[in-house]
Amino acid sequence: MGGLAMEEMPLSVLFEQARKIHLAASESGVDQDVVKKGCEMFQKCEDMIGKLALFSSNETKEDISTNNLKYLLVPYYLAELTEKIIQEDRIQIVKASYAKLKEFFSFCEAMELVPDEELEASSRGGSGAPADRRALKIARFKRQKAAEAKLLEIKERKERRGRSTKASALSTPVESGEDDTPDDDSEEEREAWLSSINLAICKAIDLLEMLKREEEMLSAIKERQLKDGEGGFSRDALDDRTKKAETWHRDAAARIQYSKPAQPITCATFAQDVLEGRASVSQGHEHKNQPLIFGPASIVGGPLSTERERMIAQVFQPGHRMPTMCIEDAGLAEMNIMNDWQEQTKKAIEEATTSWYNDKPLRRKEEDEEDDDEDEEAVMKARAFDDWKDDNPRGAGNKKLTPCG
Repeated sequence: MGGLAMEEMPLSVLFEQARKIHLAASESGVDQDVVKKGCEMFQKCEDMIGKLALFSSNETKEDISTNNLKYLLVPYYLAELTEKIIQEDRIQIVKASYAKLKEFFSFCEAMELVPDEELEASSRGGSGAPADRRALKIARFKRQKAAEAKLLEIKERKERRGRSTKASALSTPVESGEDDTPDDDSEEEREAWLSSINLAICKAIDLLEMLKREEEMLSAIKERQLKDGEGGFSRDALDDRTKKAETWHRDAAARIQYSKPAQPITCATFAQDVLEGRASVSQGHEHKNQPLIFGPASIVGGPLSTERERMIAQVFQPGHRMPTMCIEDAGLAEMNIMNDWQEQTKKAIEEATTSWYNDKPLRRKEEDEEDDDEDEEAVMKARAFDDWKDDNPRGAGNKKLTPCG
């Protein structure tokens, strides 16, 4: 900060230093002392803006100079930094951030920077049809993306112009008294700050909704705790829980390199016992799936030797038929049945899809048997015909053609 105290800095330098803190806090986590320092700097900027009377209620965005446009973002930056402060009473932080966002939104509305559809939605108080709210969010998201693209385009344009200016300065020497860089980027700077304000408006509306829901939830929790007579969780307890969880995960990650993986648990009852601490994973092979048995503890599992014990065992029996196996055993039995069925189906499919050349010996055997049957029938027929010819010589029945007929 050049060794200057906050009270001695001009407004432009103070704003840039606070804006750097806001950018660092938005991109990555920073120390809480730095966040609080940024909040103090933005509050000092607000005081200086009020003393200098940079803005008036009867002005619009066209009446504000380019150099003063950026100071419209001071309440928004302050609200975002305030929301990142961590303290025990979260409700106060949420309320302070919400108030600054409302101040920023109202000021932008007075400067005619807020779109008409957002003003209509704000006047309705968030109520409306779900389709209308969804369309409004989609339009807001498109405006946000357009503003981000515009800022990126302006940044790339400045970088290209800077590189070309540097290259021309190295190639062509500048005579004394000549101005090699004309001051013609005021419009571009104004366009960049207006795009930044539009982007901040879109983010501020979403942040307002989020903070409102958070305040409602925190208030409801606080009221319930007061009603039940219980205090809230202390931050020390939460930090202790976090440290224990991190230590457990770290130790587990170290042990997993040298430990043998345990057998998978296939019994739902045993898994529930492990989760609730009634059993350990190493006892998995000793766990047996037994069906539920009713009756006195002295009788269950023991032999029923006498008629008295048999009658005692029948006292507390249910009226319906008791199961003979548990759910896990039934599932394993159905699994075995399914495996057998799949094997039979596979075998049937293989038999049905066997190629003709693979079963050629079987077909040849069947064809040979059919040929043998046909040969026997032909021989018998030929013998019968020969016997008939012996009994009936040629021309024996035609008496009219004989000479002595």
